[in-house]
Amino acid sequence: MVREARLRVLVSSWLIFFCMASTVANAQVLDKQKVLERQTFWDNRDWDWYKENIPFFECPDPEIETTYYYRWELVTKHLTYGSPNSGYSFTEFIDRPFWSGAYGAISCPAGHQLYEVRWLRDPKYARDYSRYWFRTPGAQPRRYSTWLADAIWAVHEVHPDDAFMKDLLPEMIKNYQGWEKEHFDEKVGLFWQTGHDDGMEININSRQTQDTVRGAPGFRPTLNSYMYADALAIARAAELAGDQKTAEGYRAKAAGIKEKMQKLCWDPKREFFLHVYQHDEEKDGARIKALSRTYETGKLAGNAHGREEIGFVPWQFGLPEAGAGYEAAWKALMDPKFFFSKFGPTTVERDDPLFSLSTWCCWWSGQSWPYATTQTLKGMANLLQYYKQGVVSREDYVKLMGVYARSHRKKGSPYIAEACHPDTGSWEGHDSYNHSEHYFHSGFNDLIITGLVGLKSRADDTIEIDPLAPADWDYFAVDDLSYRGRRVSIIWDKTGERYGKGKGLRIIGDGFVVASAEKIGKLSGQLPPQGEARMQEAGREVNYAVNNDGWYFPRITASFSGAGTDLTKVNDGNYWYHLSPPNRCTFEGSETAQDWISVDFGMKRAVDSIKIYFLEDEQKIAPPMRYEVEAWNGKSWVEIPQQRRTPEVPVGRRANIVRFAASEMQKFRVVFAHRGNTRTGITELEAWGRTNGPVDVAPPPPGNLALNPGNQQFPKASASFTSRFDKISEVNDGTISFGQTPRNRWTSFESTNPADWVEVDFGQEKEIGRIELAIFDDRGGVRAPESYNIQAWDGKEWRDVARQVKTPARPVGGRLNEVRFERIRTSKVRAVFTHAAKARSGISEIFIWPE
Repeated sequence: MVREARLRVLVSSWLIFFCMASTVANAQVLDKQKVLERQTFWDNRDWDWYKENIPFFECPDPEIETTYYYRWELVTKHLTYGSPNSGYSFTEFIDRPFWSGAYGAISCPAGHQLYEVRWLRDPKYARDYSRYWFRTPGAQPRRYSTWLADAIWAVHEVHPDDAFMKDLLPEMIKNYQGWEKEHFDEKVGLFWQTGHDDGMEININSRQTQDTVRGAPGFRPTLNSYMYADALAIARAAELAGDQKTAEGYRAKAAGIKEKMQKLCWDPKREFFLHVYQHDEEKDGARIKALSRTYETGKLAGNAHGREEIGFVPWQFGLPEAGAGYEAAWKALMDPKFFFSKFGPTTVERDDPLFSLSTWCCWWSGQSWPYATTQTLKGMANLLQYYKQGVVSREDYVKLMGVYARSHRKKGSPYIAEACHPDTGSWEGHDSYNHSEHYFHSGFNDLIITGLVGLKSRADDTIEIDPLAPADWDYFAVDDLSYRGRRVSIIWDKTGERYGKGKGLRIIGDGFVVASAEKIGKLSGQLPPQGEARMQEAGREVNYAVNNDGWYFPRITASFSGAGTDLTKVNDGNYWYHLSPPNRCTFEGSETAQDWISVDFGMKRAVDSIKIYFLEDEQKIAPPMRYEVEAWNGKSWVEIPQQRRTPEVPVGRRANIVRFAASEMQKFRVVFAHRGNTRTGITELEAWGRTNGPVDVAPPPPGNLALNPGNQQFPKASASFTSRFDKISEVNDGTISFGQTPRNRWTSFESTNPADWVEVDFGQEKEIGRIELAIFDDRGGVRAPESYNIQAWDGKEWRDVARQVKTPARPVGGRLNEVRFERIRTSKVRAVFTHAAKARSGISEIFIWPE
């Protein structure tokens, strides 16, 4: 009876919708493969992933279109599978710098990143990342200013999940309370922040203080706008949960921030939102008074400039009161005497006395900064779509979007780094190797979808658009966009001939035209009813192969590892294919026609698919001619039965997926038959299965004689020299980390010795026969040693251990280096490292085994 009633409701809904909808249209407008093939820049050529995940877009401006697809590829370079329990997150830099949190995420761009990836069809990417910030050890949600709660609500508007929002609500509140405890000034009624922790290290305000890099605390338009937005997001989530009291409280907090910001940060003379100093500051005899705005006091007191691009941020969240005169700030944006330039708005107005363009990092006193450009364009779209004003036009928005799109270039190819020269577009000085490449610190595609195409995301099933695209464009389309459980296309076709759906503007939802108009403008309609939800498989998908936490398992081994490549990159949760910077392990240099790579989970896991991301360079590295996937049955390697492969033959620069019936296994391996004279290379290897709860960490094998969790006198580690940046106690704590984060290592960086040693004192005689060294190599001041030697204490002196057999024969960084020898008894053992040239040696961990 219940099922029949649901069916009647569903049929009635569809009948009502059929009466409302004027036309039935095909669900897909664009030929996805042809659209992808129009672009020539691709590093990641996983056409299936793009087709399954991204909304497709086209317009008459090829530069905007190219940048749109480049930005989706950029997302894949930063997509990080951290652990089976945390799922997906995103990095800011291509590497994971020491100041980043767990798995390389940094809170500063998290709001931009969530707004961007909410448009991916599968909501797991955005939801995992939302959850990451509150439930992952080592995440740092308040390390930098950001708008987390607002961004999480923005995800909810696109992929509604009431239960998810209610579940995260207590942690969003706790995070807000943390900001209040650490940064709220009750007397002033606003949040303070330094420029450095706002993501703006050296700026015109910090340069007037004693600390040029960090600056002095102030009430900034940035953090206060973010907290305003977060308060409103928490209020909405509380209303969703039926908690009206909390909702009212957070709406009151937002109203208070709005009132204080407009009163304190707005300068009616300069008609701009400005930085306000929290305390008195003094530098070079010039005194700045507390609660004064930029250039109201101090050495430059009375100067008519002082406008920074952050003054546009309040409109990013619709904070300024409409019609109250604040819109006047925008007259500076498109004026070359103020912010407008050939390659993006400047961070400071041109005629400012402290305006400065730098060829080295972290100066925000003039450079064009994609992070801020995104905020400005988001605020500009809100101004045009929600405010009545005549200061800037829709044509201005399109012009600035074009400027921003064209700034994404280096030597003619799509690219983005930290900041560019506003007049030349050069990234020089803000483009560090293995750090700033393809930088994910901004947004672009969200601006296309919500600005140019004009989709106003909202928390109900009314779909509303207000495109900022120019009326003289003959066409544009965003196609197969996942929105509130429907497949949506928004198209403009001036003649009706390009898409064959008729002239004008149309919104198509699940194949039905829900609204149409002859001209570009505001348009709204009701989304079609959702069909029956598909049955979901039990549990959640997890990648059992990843290891970013330094555990002994899962453990990667291989028959061979090419020089200069890193075996641990194969299960670090990241993949990309370019040579520089690298994220790869190759078999280049192998003299055999066949090689293998293996993953040991340390315990049995139920696996149902394996993904192999093959490299493909121009000459030496290519996908294999063929490969086999085998599991260890306890005695021998056997082929996993009934494999279904996509694609059927090995292909580079994409995921090669092998599916099979769920099988319990502790180890698997992939065996490659190399193609001709080339050798196989891999950027990532994943093993997927389903689980209903948290994934337990596999325990390390028993018997490690070096292990000291930190609460025992022995075994005791010591060294001839320890860098001031590192700790000798971390070489035998059981944790391996070959990256910058989490930092866990000993190095001899800055040592003047040609060789250095690490010793383990057992406190009594032990029998040993094998040692593993997790050699650290940052490709800078710390490199794999030229050689190493194992010595044992005979009671009187150190002696070389006889007949050492080393694998690999020469030391290799970023992997375990094993040395075997006949069993000996000793109370102390040490590894002596002969340094490579001017570099110094380091290890993350030493394992000492009796057998």
